[in-house]
Amino acid sequence: MANDNHGFATRAIHQGYNPLEHQGALTPPVHFTSTYAFETAETGGAMFAGEQDGHVYSRISNPTLSILEERMASLEGGEAAIAVGSGIGAITSTLWTLLKAGDEIIVDKTLYGCTFSFLHHGLAKFGVTITHVDLTNVDNLRGAINKNVKIVYFETPANPNMRLVDISQVSKIAKANNILTLVDNTYATPYITQPIKLGADIVVHSATKYLGGHGDLVAGMIIGTQEMMERVRLMGLKDMTGAVMSPFTAMLIMRGLKTLELRMERHSSSAMIAAQMLERSPEISKVWYPGLESFEQRPLAKKQMQSFGGMIAFELRGGLEAGRQFINKLNLIQCAVSLGDAESLIQHPASMTHSTYTPEEREHHGISDGLIRLSIGLENIDDIIADLKNGFEALTASAAA
Repeated sequence: MANDNHGFATRAIHQGYNPLEHQGALTPPVHFTSTYAFETAETGGAMFAGEQDGHVYSRISNPTLSILEERMASLEGGEAAIAVGSGIGAITSTLWTLLKAGDEIIVDKTLYGCTFSFLHHGLAKFGVTITHVDLTNVDNLRGAINKNVKIVYFETPANPNMRLVDISQVSKIAKANNILTLVDNTYATPYITQPIKLGADIVVHSATKYLGGHGDLVAGMIIGTQEMMERVRLMGLKDMTGAVMSPFTAMLIMRGLKTLELRMERHSSSAMIAAQMLERSPEISKVWYPGLESFEQRPLAKKQMQSFGGMIAFELRGGLEAGRQFINKLNLIQCAVSLGDAESLIQHPASMTHSTYTPEEREHHGISDGLIRLSIGLENIDDIIADLKNGFEALTASAAA
């Protein structure tokens, strides 16, 4: 059994589980149960009152999920974690718990489309003020803070345009004003960035992506202090969203975590090669990847990222129509939303993942019609590069026609 002194990969494989306590089963058992029997009525009452530890109902907790939660808390450097049914379930369960009518949340200029939709089409209807601020400049944050602000929320790198936010600086300013910092760490994963160790209060993930890693599940994770996670579990998860993770899904995520370090190293090394190739392509006007020398925020990337991840954004000179031609010519790289899978995936944010924005909102938030998002998978990099060249051949043929 691992402890917090062990390395990342060791904890990802062993944390929170001792086979000898489960009849020697090397893999944690999957507990398919909705409810739990109590030894006595007094025992059940004590558990419901929070006076005794134990499981009472699987909408609240489950033994299989508990192992995953301990493992993720260790990997992110938090005290506790909650496993939930989706990444949006992680965000909504947390924010429904922490915000009320009259509160304000400061969010970065760029957010994943469904997060943007939940904030503006969900929370805003219930009297929560949503304020977008360009958090790449912390002076903007200082100028936006007022007595109603309760949370600062951002993604880093941001989906889809790879903007970075300085976690340490934002967290320091937020703490000085009694404001919580909440970071979506989906793109980076705890292998690359650990926001809590940089000062953040809460981390959320779409575990659908790199944590699961195989494109076969939908799930989310929340990590923070023990006290905060108990609040979110008993309010946001139990009573508000009911965004419960299946124990089978928890098993699949634990399987994925076992190879997370290896996979992220491969994603990152292949993405660097692909990004350099894309940057040399005359059909592309701009490539955003934190490992490139041309990336404007590269010093910050080197400061808070162990490696640079598997996500790339780029802009084709021909705009939206060129993007469609490029994507339609690819054979190996699949046109699909999501990311972090073994398969390389490509998509057009303006018409797919970020279509919840209006055209004016996309322009304001830095999501152009020609932007392409590429998730580099685990295929051989030579095959990925060859397929990208297929896309460029389609553009060349179109220009010559």
